[in-house]
Amino acid sequence: MKIKINNKEFDCKKGEVILDVALRNGIKIPAVCRHSDLEPQNSCRLCLIEIKGKGIYTSCSTKVENGMEVTTESAEIKRLRRVNLELLFAQHIEQCNECNWSYKCRLLKLAKNYNIKITKFNDRKKGFPTHQFGPSIIFDSSKCIDCKNCIAMCQKQGVGFLEIKQKDGFFCTVSNKEKECVYCGQCITHCPSGAFEEVSSIKEVENVLKKGNVIFQFAPAIRSSIGEEFGLPYGSITTGKLVTALKKLGAKKVFDVSFSADITTIEEGKELIERLSKNKNLPMFTSCCPSWVRYVEVYRPELIKHLTSVRSPHIILGGLIKMSEDNPIVVSIMPCTSKKYEVTREELMIDGVKPVDYVLTTREIGRMIRKNKIDFDQLEESELDYPWGEPTGAGVIYGASGGVMESALRTVYQKMTGKRLKDINLKAVRGLKGVKEAEIEIGKRKVKVAIINGLGNIEGFDYKKYDYIEVMACPGGCIGGGGQPIPINNEIRKKRAESLYNIDKKKKIRQAHENPFVEKAYKEYLNNKKIIHKICHTTYGNNKNK
Repeated sequence: MKIKINNKEFDCKKGEVILDVALRNGIKIPAVCRHSDLEPQNSCRLCLIEIKGKGIYTSCSTKVENGMEVTTESAEIKRLRRVNLELLFAQHIEQCNECNWSYKCRLLKLAKNYNIKITKFNDRKKGFPTHQFGPSIIFDSSKCIDCKNCIAMCQKQGVGFLEIKQKDGFFCTVSNKEKECVYCGQCITHCPSGAFEEVSSIKEVENVLKKGNVIFQFAPAIRSSIGEEFGLPYGSITTGKLVTALKKLGAKKVFDVSFSADITTIEEGKELIERLSKNKNLPMFTSCCPSWVRYVEVYRPELIKHLTSVRSPHIILGGLIKMSEDNPIVVSIMPCTSKKYEVTREELMIDGVKPVDYVLTTREIGRMIRKNKIDFDQLEESELDYPWGEPTGAGVIYGASGGVMESALRTVYQKMTGKRLKDINLKAVRGLKGVKEAEIEIGKRKVKVAIINGLGNIEGFDYKKYDYIEVMACPGGCIGGGGQPIPINNEIRKKRAESLYNIDKKKKIRQAHENPFVEKAYKEYLNNKKIIHKICHTTYGNNKNK
């Protein structure tokens, strides 16, 4: 099909909307509430265009027709956009100079373009409460523009914690009192106005940094996303620069959680082999995603026995750090808002001590680096510290959907057969498809596996026919986590994931059980079953921590 936009002809496909065709061809149309993960909400009504012979329409929801002629700028369109912008800002948007969130800054830029004076935040605060969801998420209703993206995403996640209710003649976003938040943070990454954000731990971390002995550890996905906070291309790998930046902030040591992902793989592999041999509590589900674990505990308790007992990688590494260092403060940099909740869980304490003291999201560490006027792009690269330094490629790919599964199967295959997989690139478990399936022949047994990419895909899923299932709450896995830089869409997720797989491809050691530093950790620290259980395993099912 062909349509004309501003008198230029463009190719398009049946079913596409005008906005997507325009943006693909470099034609800018303001579209604040539109997110490619969601169906059009038609809320902000800033993406107005004019169709010849028909009138004014929203480009986000109007599908193309062959021969259609579209105008994106006219006096009438500009007038209507200005009116709609004024209505949006009348609904309590805060002007925030520190904010680096592209959607919000885009809204403020639009206001400037249309000469709209922004009402100061404090003048609009009265009557619009702030809600906190556990230790992870804050919703400031004074910044809400009623676009309903958060509600649509929460429903897509299969939770439905957020909903619309009418109050005093107005519709507003509220929490459903009969449901529990799972803290995935997808409301944050899909909010165009900054009404949702993580509960910040920046001040606490700044205070402990003054005292010294602070050790940072960062998740596998961080290396391919933190650069976006400083204008670097999507998927840029900045591991060495991040280490340097953290040292400049005052870190005593910096470790890579990818290292302990190798330990998670080994322990999870052992447990899978045992369950397969006994044919008991199958399938085994992964448990390194705390939003998934919480979802199981709250909404699907019948699945608790299927969760692996292995702790998530940053909790394991936090335990090892606490064992090997003298009274350290451990700070995890995570792509995830739910990790803030995870570190409060009593089940994960070791002899009454928290393995991890604080969690910062990717966005939070970005703010700290900017606040300290560190020119991230110009930093020299530094090496990770030891003994918890070099991970394998199997540890790095934990950041992408399917990565935990692929890492585990590489090790399980060798442990069960005594042979290496001929091709350790298990491409069937990669990608952004909602549900991925694979079957791998291990010795005499065909092991059936599945990957759930995005929490909502577990609904209606027939899990009983599989042996091993990975579930990640956030679309794309950790690379699309609720604590990651904004904006986020599938193209960005692909670039972040590709970067991780490229690292894996170039690594000399690509299987967790072959990591010599992991072998050393088992000899020196994890040298008996009791300690291994204490550091690496737990029991889920306690839902007291809300």
